[in-house]
Amino acid sequence: MYDPAAFEVFYRRHVDTVTRFMARRVTDPHTVADLTAETFLAAIDSAHAYRADLGSETAWLYGIARNVVAAEARRSARQSVLGSRIAGRRLLDGDDIDRLEEKLDAEAAGRRALVALEGLPDGERAVIELVAVDQLSVTEAATALGIRKVTARVRLHRARKALRSAAAPMEQTAGLSYAGGKA
Repeated sequence: MYDPAAFEVFYRRHVDTVTRFMARRVTDPHTVADLTAETFLAAIDSAHAYRADLGSETAWLYGIARNVVAAEARRSARQSVLGSRIAGRRLLDGDDIDRLEEKLDAEAAGRRALVALEGLPDGERAVIELVAVDQLSVTEAATALGIRKVTARVRLHRARKALRSAAAPMEQTAGLSYAGGKA
């Protein structure tokens, strides 16, 4: 059971010892204060496990303090790795963000086309990708897919028809917006 008055006596008796322990291992005064506080919080949490027959209160606190320092070292190492990942990268300024937003806007139709392609059956998607993206002829696409030329033409026709159908509602919406802007 936690007794605040007893803990205050315990804390006052050991705070300087734990602070010196931390100061020998850490150079930042704020970190020393934080780790000292963490040590005493951990001591409260594990007070039920303290056994005087195994060692002094100071030795027990040092064990806790060592674990707190080790945890801080691991956390700092992870943070350092994360920091080094972005260290060589230039952060984006307002102009960079504006340029990226322009590119995102310019590629909106391409993203819609890719979404539309995802909805196509695999065979149709494969043909249209080879013809439209990879710039193969229908004959070359048929050869690459191991299908007959006529099959490739049929799949390409179906894919184009599906893409036109998918694009039509977007064009109508854009046309309405544009027409509405003129009125």
